[in-house]
Amino acid sequence: MTATEDREGTRPIRVLIGKPGLDGHDRGAKVVARALRDAGMEVIYTGLHQTPEEIVEAALQEDVDVVGLSILSGAHLTLVPAVVDLLRLQHMDDVKVVVGGIIPEEDAEALRKLGVRAVFGPGTETDEIVRFTRECVKRA
Repeated sequence: MTATEDREGTRPIRVLIGKPGLDGHDRGAKVVARALRDAGMEVIYTGLHQTPEEIVEAALQEDVDVVGLSILSGAHLTLVPAVVDLLRLQHMDDVKVVVGGIIPEEDAEALRKLGVRAVFGPGTETDEIVRFTRECVKRA
């Protein structure tokens, strides 16, 4: 088993954590990134103030399984659809998108209809996010 393989002999789940838009608060994103990493996943954190194009380009370059978007600015109904559309344009329909932040339930439902797999609000336990990510990315 190499350092880049998990117990089943496949590469670990790769997750990109992105902070799109002008939101300057990344503590939650860093906590989630650390929890995923500690659970054996490879995590790429793109940093603050990323455009949807930059996030999708990084997801493409890093060959990720999941894109996690952390948004606290209220721009989720603009930024998330842009990321989802750009992933589709890159033929990355197999990449799962999850969102975390302060998102009203009616907006969360709209995001799910766009194909977002999960919306995690403030106070979500990191164990729940890890468990969901593992279930979401089933390995053959």
